[in-house]
Amino acid sequence: MAFSLFNRHPEEVLTSAEKEQIVEAIRQAESRTSGEIRVYLESHNKYVDPVDRAAEVFLKLKMANTVDRNAVLLYVAVKDRQLAIFGDEGIYQRTGKQYWNELVTKILSHFNQKHFASGISEYIHQIGEGLHHYFPFDRATDHNELPDDIVFGS
Repeated sequence: MAFSLFNRHPEEVLTSAEKEQIVEAIRQAESRTSGEIRVYLESHNKYVDPVDRAAEVFLKLKMANTVDRNAVLLYVAVKDRQLAIFGDEGIYQRTGKQYWNELVTKILSHFNQKHFASGISEYIHQIGEGLHHYFPFDRATDHNELPDDIVFGS
């Protein structure tokens, strides 16, 4: 009997190697930008709209405290199969809604093929490119403002 990806606790969805792959993708993306990227996985979303939950998590993780307001959160409620991308005002104003909708579509195509870790890694790469375009890395002034680890909720 197959063990469904979506029946697992968020920390069990990814293998150790996949977790490291995602963290490394964050590090590589952030090496080219002053922007910050976080990934948050939890089992269930207690709210109707996953974007509202992503906004709450964004604030809880103090992601609005970056100097250029250019942090981005990928939020996934694993068992509810919900996904949201929440970008701070600095990056959202420069990219627009269509940019984010296209990213969500790309990630969902990976998830639908059960390529969970590669979908997240591809998202990180894509958003890193966008951040690099609008917020390039400046060796003299930039530093890592937020941790690169994956955050697991309940």
